[in-house]
Amino acid sequence: MSPTETDGLDVLETREWVDSLDYVLDKGGPERAGRLLQQLALHARREAGVNLPFTATTPYQNTIPSIQQPPFPGSQEMERRIKSLVRWNALAMVVRANKIQEGIGGHISTFASAATLYEVAFNHFFRAQTETGDRDIVYFQGHAAPGIYSRAFLEGRLSNEKLQNFRRELKAGGGLSSYPHPWLMPDFWEFPTVSMGLGPIQAIYHARFIKYLENRGLKQSTGGKVWAFLGDGEMDEPESLGSITLASREKLDNLIFVVNCNLQRLDGPVRGNGKIIQELEAIFRGAGWNVIKCIWGSDWDKLIHDDRDGLLVKRLGEISDGQYQKYFVESGAYFRQNLFGSDPRLLKMVEHLSDDQLAKLRLGGHDPIKVHAAFRAASDHTGAPSIVLAKTIKGYGLGEAGEGKNITHQQKKLNEDELRIFRSRFGIPIPDDELHNAPFYRPADESPEIKYMKARREQLGGYMPQRKVRATPMKPFPDSNFEEFNKGTDGREVSTTMVFVRLLAKLLRDPELGKFIVPIVPDEARTFGMEALFRQVGIYSSVGQNYEPVDMDTLLYYKEAKNGQILEEGITEAGSMCSLIAAGCAYANHGINTIPFFIYYSMFGFQRIGDLIWAAADMRCRGFLVGGTAGRTTLAGEGLQHQDGHSHVLALPVPNLLAYDPAFAYEIAIIIQDGIKRMYIDQESIFYYLTVGNEPLAMPAMPEGIDVRDGVLKGLYRFNTSKKTEAKLRAQLLGSGAIMFEVLKAQQILEEKYGVAADVWSVTSYKELYRDANDCERWNLLHPAEAPKVPYVTRMLKDASGPFIAASDYMKILPESLSKWIPGQFLSLGTDGFGRSENRVALRDFFEVDAKHIVLATLSALARDKKIGTDVVSRAVQELGINPDKANPAIS
Repeated sequence: MSPTETDGLDVLETREWVDSLDYVLDKGGPERAGRLLQQLALHARREAGVNLPFTATTPYQNTIPSIQQPPFPGSQEMERRIKSLVRWNALAMVVRANKIQEGIGGHISTFASAATLYEVAFNHFFRAQTETGDRDIVYFQGHAAPGIYSRAFLEGRLSNEKLQNFRRELKAGGGLSSYPHPWLMPDFWEFPTVSMGLGPIQAIYHARFIKYLENRGLKQSTGGKVWAFLGDGEMDEPESLGSITLASREKLDNLIFVVNCNLQRLDGPVRGNGKIIQELEAIFRGAGWNVIKCIWGSDWDKLIHDDRDGLLVKRLGEISDGQYQKYFVESGAYFRQNLFGSDPRLLKMVEHLSDDQLAKLRLGGHDPIKVHAAFRAASDHTGAPSIVLAKTIKGYGLGEAGEGKNITHQQKKLNEDELRIFRSRFGIPIPDDELHNAPFYRPADESPEIKYMKARREQLGGYMPQRKVRATPMKPFPDSNFEEFNKGTDGREVSTTMVFVRLLAKLLRDPELGKFIVPIVPDEARTFGMEALFRQVGIYSSVGQNYEPVDMDTLLYYKEAKNGQILEEGITEAGSMCSLIAAGCAYANHGINTIPFFIYYSMFGFQRIGDLIWAAADMRCRGFLVGGTAGRTTLAGEGLQHQDGHSHVLALPVPNLLAYDPAFAYEIAIIIQDGIKRMYIDQESIFYYLTVGNEPLAMPAMPEGIDVRDGVLKGLYRFNTSKKTEAKLRAQLLGSGAIMFEVLKAQQILEEKYGVAADVWSVTSYKELYRDANDCERWNLLHPAEAPKVPYVTRMLKDASGPFIAASDYMKILPESLSKWIPGQFLSLGTDGFGRSENRVALRDFFEVDAKHIVLATLSALARDKKIGTDVVSRAVQELGINPDKANPAIS
């Protein structure tokens, strides 16, 4: 048989099989057809060893065939006109801003590609409030912010003046922030998303937290969705994909990802030589998601329907994304020759279409009918999260100014001709003589467009985005949960981590506060001594515990429960932080005052997930970050990668984060009690970082006779005064956290061996002292004629005599940040440098922060003040056993 005859026979057989399958589909439906295909594959494998090639992808076509599309529920023409108005004002906002001030920036092209995705969602899906009071949660793509502002302008929620001051927030009358920032626009934005990858992972953990609230009875299950609008380039961020299996494992059918696949990132194609839609489909299908591809618009329906032999779909799947971008900017003739010209049969399929018609074939992401069908399928799907992969063109509508070009992401300006083309294409009623100003346009309130917009949003419960504080302030709570920690431990040694866990257990049992506490831990609960909480409140699991734990016979076995309270996240600090954010913002998002405590290795906080901590600050998150095994020298044996000497330094930049390094049990209790009050009763937009150690030490009772509570919260108080009242030599020792007990040892050595009377001060927060001092400096600078304000640290230390020696388990820069406000000679000891695998004694000697080095620093400072001779200091080096020639720990 000749090759031609063979090919003909193959085509004939294929058609017969396809016809047979069509018959089964018609008579038995998709389920019967699916079972039949499975049986055929099994038979072929069993009888002839035929193994079908593995593929994680489906053909390069829409997941939802045109015959399965639901009717479009609105007016396509009206929504097209509204979308055109939104497009114009978004464009005008950025163009005007850059006319007024060169280089102010802004992004046109992302929203231009996603406008249909957003408009369909705004008109038909985003629920601001359901009948039962629940709502949808939406993570908007950060670079699409101009489009969201533009829609709010048309809705009458943002003024013309606000749009004029886009990216110029300090102008009179206020302006609009560059991207979604709740801190800057607390009544508008809910989630900062432009730091890419943070939106996807937050959306996943937020959707899971909603299920957590529902399963614990804190929230009614009402079917609200979490939508995350993302870019295809953004999916390269590790956070975008790192937790997608959690979503499928937890069956988060309240979660919908919408990926705007415009095939282009900032510099060029996302996958020039590949296909990002197919790649993402494989990833998410493999992870158990419901994947919906929205690739081709309605103009392609007949072509694909008539493609009985699959030639067109096969050809569409062969072309790389880089080549598709080329099609977007070339003529219809080029499109015809390059795509369809590879096979005469393909050319035959489009011979009835002109080159102009070919060039205007719409993609799925720009066709509201296709987008609506995809969103409806995602919304209705149960049992798994959904992802919509919508193919679009970056800069859609910009024409020669940047549509589909590599330069389009940075496009911020259009000349008058380009504005005229855009205006005419989208039918905006602005005369030619006004185009040079790129004016905003809003129809009258009684116009059909505005009435339609408002009616759609009214039916969906109100406007979005809109941030509201939905929870009412908590009522004051009794002191009884905290009082026991004021008494100390009567010589019994406990770590500050144990103190914290004891306090947390008491809070969990409180009849008022208990149910709102959300303990979060990344697979280190036993490290932190929290296993007793397993039995007390259980570990959250959406399915309960369907196995018998291996430690079932022990008292503290691993207990999972559907109403469990602990979020045991596994080995993921990023995911755990997202749970803290979801719980810490529930007061606004869900009207529930959940109080999260995220306990983790302090080294893996600010260093690893600082971007998420910054996002939490922007979101006005509330709650407690608890850095366990804190400090560079407390974590015996672990070494360089686990030992933290800088998290408190990294905490300094976060404006609304209060950072404390307590040494004693009562300090921890005071800080947490005040934190709950300030965040949940006083409603302050702050959150806390608290470090605790794992070294067992005898906790002292709270000193009497002074206002310790005020000092603890402000950052400094005198813990004790030297008993050597007649001594001529005096010094002031400042200690905190893990090194406080070394300071107390140094006080004793100085008194007994060198005749130095040293007072000991507890510094609970260098950051609070630094903030207060800078606040005073600023006030004095701006009020030169007024009596100057004196920083708290200066007021507290002004009558203290002698040099000041500060020692902490953190870098020297932390205490040195206060040096200009210390009223005397000041020396700082800290743990600059890499950690080592050693015991505590050796580590503190290595970093020169132990008692003997504190003593040496004190004597050295006294010698500089000419209070003692240098011979005393030299002798002390030998007496204390200090090696003066040892390597510098900061660089060794």
